[in-house]
Amino acid sequence: MLLLPGQVTAIIALHKLFDTPCNNSLEIISVSDVLTTTIDLMRHGEPVGGRKYRGQIDDPLSEKGWAQMREAVGDHSPWDVIISSPLSRCFDFARELGQRTGIDVKIESRLMEIGFGEWEGRTASELQQEDPGQVDRFLSDPLKNTPPGAETLAEFETRVIGAWNDVLQQHAGQHVLLVGHAGMMRMIIRHVLDMPLERMFHIQVANAAITRIRSEGVGEKVFPRLLFHDGRL
Repeated sequence: MLLLPGQVTAIIALHKLFDTPCNNSLEIISVSDVLTTTIDLMRHGEPVGGRKYRGQIDDPLSEKGWAQMREAVGDHSPWDVIISSPLSRCFDFARELGQRTGIDVKIESRLMEIGFGEWEGRTASELQQEDPGQVDRFLSDPLKNTPPGAETLAEFETRVIGAWNDVLQQHAGQHVLLVGHAGMMRMIIRHVLDMPLERMFHIQVANAAITRIRSEGVGEKVFPRLLFHDGRL
């Protein structure tokens, strides 16, 4: 079989990835079969206490939040592994889903929500009463208007995209469910679509929303595609 240079490189990379010998007979591994990785992103449902800048406060799911997540998934269980933020509004559902389906569940601390510093636990209305316009300034240009004591977007990007890249490498060829937060999902979607960092909050993510991304290739040659956003299975 005549192979183009790029195809030979891909075959060698596949053998290295899966620790298999690459000999002169060129046993061909299908790139589409092995290097297509599907990752579903799922936001937690409504937490106890309702809508606020919760950040890394560990509020559990409300009854409504449990119902939202169970309804979003239904009887579907196509995943090879479930990877969750350690915060209870994510991990409690991930653990239940894993127990029900027999799918392995892992915790990845880098998937935690962005830390909002002094804003954590407060509503947008409370913040606006304190300083009219500060929420709008943050949403319009979060790079220049980081809340006091909060994690910067650059720091958040480093940890979330670092986790994303590790998932792509460690679970190449698998179907993965990441259970996390609106900020996590916005950051990954922004990264996949190559959007400017300061536009991250232009992406709306509902409670229990599911987004699907499919990546082809491995390492620097990964080519991700957004298949759907803010949906249900």
